[in-house]
Amino acid sequence: MSTAEDTPARRPHGSARTGYSLDVRLWKVTKVDRKARPYQLRWVVGGKVSSATFATSALAESRRSELRQAMRRGEAFEIASGQPESEVRAAEEAVAAAAEVEPSLRWFEFCRKYLAGRWRTSAAKTREGVADGLAAVTLAMVKRGDGAPSDEQLRLAFRWGIVPANANDDPPADLKAAYDWLTTMDRPLGDVADAAVFEDVLYRLGYKLDGTPAASDTCRRRRRALNTALEHAVVAGELPENPLQRARRKHVGSRDVVDQRVLVNALQARQLLAAVSYVGSWDRCRGRRLVAFYAVLYYAGLRPSEAVGLRRSDCHFPDAGWGTLTLRETRPVSGKQWTDSGESHDRRGLKAREAKSDRPVPIPPVLVAILRAHLDAFGTAKEGRVFGNERGGVVGSSTYWRVWEEAREYALPPERVESPLAGRPYDLRHACITRWLNAGVPIAEVARRVGNSPEVIHRRYHGCIDGHEEAANAKIAKALEDDGDTA
Repeated sequence: MSTAEDTPARRPHGSARTGYSLDVRLWKVTKVDRKARPYQLRWVVGGKVSSATFATSALAESRRSELRQAMRRGEAFEIASGQPESEVRAAEEAVAAAAEVEPSLRWFEFCRKYLAGRWRTSAAKTREGVADGLAAVTLAMVKRGDGAPSDEQLRLAFRWGIVPANANDDPPADLKAAYDWLTTMDRPLGDVADAAVFEDVLYRLGYKLDGTPAASDTCRRRRRALNTALEHAVVAGELPENPLQRARRKHVGSRDVVDQRVLVNALQARQLLAAVSYVGSWDRCRGRRLVAFYAVLYYAGLRPSEAVGLRRSDCHFPDAGWGTLTLRETRPVSGKQWTDSGESHDRRGLKAREAKSDRPVPIPPVLVAILRAHLDAFGTAKEGRVFGNERGGVVGSSTYWRVWEEAREYALPPERVESPLAGRPYDLRHACITRWLNAGVPIAEVARRVGNSPEVIHRRYHGCIDGHEEAANAKIAKALEDDGDTA
C-alpha cells in the first residue's frame, strides 16, 4: 500500500463551501499490476480517497504536480470527485455552454446547403450524380411511421427540393406529401454516425429500391458523393469525423472491365447500321438521320455526348483518303433542372481535359463517305451541328436509345436480341477500341484518339484483345515442358 507524502494537509484561512474540503493529502505515484495504465496516483479529500491511473509515469507525475499547485494556491477540492474547485467550475461552464449551442443541423437542410455551395463550379452531370447519391442515403436518414410516403416518392421529393432554384417554391402537388415528410421527419446530421442508421446508409449505397444489388459503378458514385459531403461536414464543424472512413468497402470483383459479350464484329456492325435506316417511316427519316451518328461511334470511337456536339466546322473531309474530326465540345444529357441554361443537354468541354483543349481523331475513308452522304441528305442542324433531330435541335439520348433498340430487333437473330451483344449505343465505341487494339495500334495512340488514359485502356480492354489466352497457354505449356511434367 502506498504511503502518504510527508506533507501536512493544507488548511488556509477561511472555510470551503458545502461539498468541498481544504483537507487534502497527496500520495506519491506508485506502480500497480496493470498492462494498459500501470501508474497510479492517489489522494484524499475530506477523508474520501480518489485515484487515477496513467499509461506513463510522466503523465502521472504531471497530474500530481497540477494537484499540488492547486493545494498551494489554497483551493478547496470537491469531495465527491476529488477535483480542485477551479477544474469543477470549468467543467460546469463547458456543460452550460454546450446547452446553449443551436440544435444540430438536420440532414435535408445540410444537403441543400452543401449542393448550393457546389452548384456554381459543378457540371450538370456532377450535380445530378451528387443529388442521386444523397437521395439514396436520405432513405436511411428519414424516420418512418404511419403514413410515411414510399421510397420512390421520397427520392423524387429530395431530388426536387435539393435544386437551389426550387428553395423558395412550393413543391409540385404530387410531391407535397413526400416533401413535407422529408422536411419534418429527417434526422439530425449527426445521426449518420449512429451504428444502426449507418448500417442502413451502407445498405442504401449498394442496393436499388427493389432490393436488388446496384451496379458497381452506381455504388462507387453514390459512395463518392456521400464521402465528399461528409468530409465537407467535418471541415465545417458539423461532424467530429467522417464515419464512412471507418467502414470497410466490400470488394466483390470489378465490373470496370468491358464485357466481351457486348462486342460486335465487322459484319454485325454493318448489319446494325443498315438496320438503323429502316427504323421509322421513310418520310420522317427517324432512323436514317442517325446512321452516321452510330457510325462515328463505331469507326471513330466517339462517346455519344461527343457525337451530339460535333459541328460541321470541326470536320475535315478530303476528296480521297482519311479525314479528321476535331472534337471540342460535349453535350451530355442531364435534365433541365441540373443545367444552368435550362436545357436538357449541358454544354461542356472534352472529358478529362482543359476546358478549351481539343482532340483530333483521324477517320477512315468509309466514315468520310458516310458523313458526306449524311450532310448531303440532311444538312446541318442548329449551331452548325452535324447531327440534329427533325426540328434541328439536339439529338436526345432517349431518341438514339429507342432507335437502337428497334434496329437490334431488325439486325440480330431472336436469340441474340436477348443477349448483351451491342445492347447499348456506347458498345459501338467499345467495339471500335477493341478493333484498334487487335490491329496492333499502340495503347498510347488508342488512348489519345478516344480521350482516355493508357492505364484505363489497358485495364478495361486487356481481356478483349485476341490471342492473349493463347499466348498465356503457350507460356504455361512451355513451363510444363521445362519441368518435365508434360505427358
